[in-house]
Amino acid sequence: MSQQDKRSGGGAKRRGGRRGGDEPRKTAPEWKPRTKLGKLVKEGELTTIEEVFATNQKIQDLEVVDMLVPDLEETVLDVKRVQRQTDAGRKTTFSAIAVVGNRNGIVGVGSGRDVGMGTAIRAAITAAKLNIIPVKRGSGTWEDSTTELHSIPFSVSGRCSSVRVTLLPAPRGTGLVCGENAKKVLRLAGIKDVWTRTSGDTRTKKNYAKATFEALKETYRIQHPSEWA
Repeated sequence: MSQQDKRSGGGAKRRGGRRGGDEPRKTAPEWKPRTKLGKLVKEGELTTIEEVFATNQKIQDLEVVDMLVPDLEETVLDVKRVQRQTDAGRKTTFSAIAVVGNRNGIVGVGSGRDVGMGTAIRAAITAAKLNIIPVKRGSGTWEDSTTELHSIPFSVSGRCSSVRVTLLPAPRGTGLVCGENAKKVLRLAGIKDVWTRTSGDTRTKKNYAKATFEALKETYRIQHPSEWA
């Protein structure tokens, strides 16, 4: 052993005998469902997200979504700094809005707020996952003979604050005729062609995205569970 190792107490021994890469890995805690719906999913009685939607129960366990829709994509639509004056001084937080979807008839939009930007984004993504809905899709027009579900089957409208969005069926090749934030929501829902009419302050990204989401909800509200396939 060198003189330097003697002075430092033996090198590896001083670090408890562990070398780089030998630290024990932390295992994820076992999922303990908080709701009846979560228990049904964990026990294997509900195996698809369509069966979950058919129960008409609100999803409160994030693991339900992670297990049944593992291919969800996540997109952050907006993050902004929010400042508020309090008795203790000026308090700064971050507000985020995110959208998740599998590009195949499942989409969710959620918002979150926290003192850190990263935690606000994670809160928004979590809220979006817990808020997922199925979207009824169609071929666009009665003249379209294709079997691909690339548009919506009928006109639907949604509103958030002053923003109102109406989605109209469009034939193949039209594309998404709408603002950028609405496009991100529609793409993750699996909609490729649609016309839109909007009113209100669509520059407010949060309200614009949520109004689009509320419009997509209307396709789900009037459909029959047997049509989810």
